Amino acid sequence: MNNSELIVRMLEQAGVRWVFGIPSGPVLPLIEALRRSPVEFVLTASETSAAFMATAVGYLTGIPGVCVATVGPGATNLTTGVGCAWLDRAPLLAVTCNVASPWLERRVQMRIDHQALFKPLTKMTFSLRDGHIGETLTKALTMAVEEPPGPVHLDLPEDIALANTLDAGGRPSKSTPLQDLSAELCDAISAALKNARRPLLITGLSYTRSNKCKTLLEFIERQQIPFVTTLHAKGFLPESHPNWCGVIGRARRSDVKAFTDKANLIIAVGYDPIELNYEDWAGKIPIIHLSTEAAEPGGNLNFLWNKAGDLDRAIDAISQLPAISNDWAAQEWREHREAFESALRPGGCGFGAQEVLDILRDQLPPEGILSYDVGAHTHQIASQWRTDHPRTLLATNGWSSMGYGMPAAYAAKLVYPDRAVVAVVGDGGFQMTAGELALARRLNLAVPIIVLNDGWLGLMKVKQERRNIPLSGVRLGAPPDSPPHYFGVPCRSAKNAKDFSAALDWAFTLNGPSVIEAFIDAESYSATVFD
Repeated sequence: MNNSELIVRMLEQAGVRWVFGIPSGPVLPLIEALRRSPVEFVLTASETSAAFMATAVGYLTGIPGVCVATVGPGATNLTTGVGCAWLDRAPLLAVTCNVASPWLERRVQMRIDHQALFKPLTKMTFSLRDGHIGETLTKALTMAVEEPPGPVHLDLPEDIALANTLDAGGRPSKSTPLQDLSAELCDAISAALKNARRPLLITGLSYTRSNKCKTLLEFIERQQIPFVTTLHAKGFLPESHPNWCGVIGRARRSDVKAFTDKANLIIAVGYDPIELNYEDWAGKIPIIHLSTEAAEPGGNLNFLWNKAGDLDRAIDAISQLPAISNDWAAQEWREHREAFESALRPGGCGFGAQEVLDILRDQLPPEGILSYDVGAHTHQIASQWRTDHPRTLLATNGWSSMGYGMPAAYAAKLVYPDRAVVAVVGDGGFQMTAGELALARRLNLAVPIIVLNDGWLGLMKVKQERRNIPLSGVRLGAPPDSPPHYFGVPCRSAKNAKDFSAALDWAFTLNGPSVIEAFIDAESYSATVFD
């Protein structure tokens, strides 16, 4: 067995099903080993997309997604997607296939220092030049899933990849359990609830790794307190629940902040400030920060509790606390939601993103998966889209890179081939990743790609408007009609709600990929994104 074969065997034992990437000379030994294994090599149009797909797989399955790139430019392309796993907390292995060992310290064609490149974007970077392949890979697989999960980089020289293996490797070890602080926390929350007349609960990115969604809801219902979420936490508590009051920091953010400002206690469960700093919305309201990592203190933040501990044990414990009355009224929450929903759908504009989303929400099954890209529509979707199901929304918030939406959707379809999957992307993001339609065509992935074509980099347009500076460098230009296909993938256009609904019907009946280009009015974003 050579080292490439050992790596593939260990990936298979760890539950890995796909390796995403692009071939080159140094990558070929690994691809050959994959060819003879159940682990499938998936050819992407760019290494960036390969890492985005691996990130999505890691998030959806909890098993590290794996991506591979060649030396130099392949590695630099990979870093953008690896950064997504780093800041959005997804387990991932990034493998760079390097030149042979004798050339690693030489200035030769394409070679750069891969470990220096990946060090700030990963939990750890390993060079496999010393031959301890199995031992190192075991460490990497363990580290990728340890709390908080994230990417680990492996650099594989070509001669090492082909050399006979010297060790047999092993299975990843179990993560070290976090300390149980639930008794101490219960005392803190009980005292805080007795003193607070308007407590508010918020969930965030770290909560998406909890197994106690129903248990936390029991706490919310017993204490009769409202809750809000971040973008990543949508669906992990049901948004149809009468205590749900919005998503912070997104479209109509001022409406949600006006509501959260009424609170005099914030109970933050699994909140990760990588999504939105506490300083941006919490002010001086007392905070109980309950998560697997302590929050960084800053500004004039008022933490009553801020310690890292076992999240699930803590939720179990607080769910048993007796009810403590407060001054909230369910009617107040209902009136806030009604005004919020109305503000998200401004009148006076043409066919807008809000109409596209309402139609899509009606037609996509409740457990269908929506993947979406970065742009003005990110804000609109985060606030407007409703789901009661975890992991039915794929987006990047900590990293916030354009180009994520399409690769993530295709990855989701690989993981869940029997579930409906749709991607919503802006025209700017579509230009960055249109080449991945060839992947969808090759694998026959029935994923409609909805392109919101408003002719602008919409988010940047709104920001320039808000700063009262002339629009510059943000006009993309919208053609009068979309072409009949992209890379052999059929396409339809829609200029109004009726056309879009019909196009969705068409796309969902296809046994393969499709593109719907919805020509929308950019002005609707101006009324929602930063208000």
